[in-house]
Amino acid sequence: MELEMKNVHLRVGDRLKVKGEIMHDAERFQIDLGSGADDLGLHFNPRFHDDDDGAVLVCNSKTDGSWGDEKREIHNPLQRGTDVKLVLKLVGDMFEVELPNGQEVQFPNRHNMDVISYIKIVGDFNLTSFKIC
Repeated sequence: MELEMKNVHLRVGDRLKVKGEIMHDAERFQIDLGSGADDLGLHFNPRFHDDDDGAVLVCNSKTDGSWGDEKREIHNPLQRGTDVKLVLKLVGDMFEVELPNGQEVQFPNRHNMDVISYIKIVGDFNLTSFKIC
């Protein structure tokens, strides 16, 4: 599955609600927010079979095509073969991702973005609903 949107207008305080099913044999999927494919404020990347940590949530940013330092959450509550709802928010100096179990992942807004104009969702995820509010 791949969804790529350009010229969107997600501002500080807006929410991106993503619903879908994680595939039964999922290895990983990602949700990218930024100003383009080479400039990402948030790369949210759940992995279900990482060589180092097993099931892990990885967050990162990208500037001019170069990745920053990863932030790894080893408590990945997402499960293969389940329906999930994720809510991503830009709250000024931080990105927040609300997970289905009430857990929240925070990642710093390293580029001080105040508007997200690029969204990409790709990987082992069947998207059923997508809403900016």
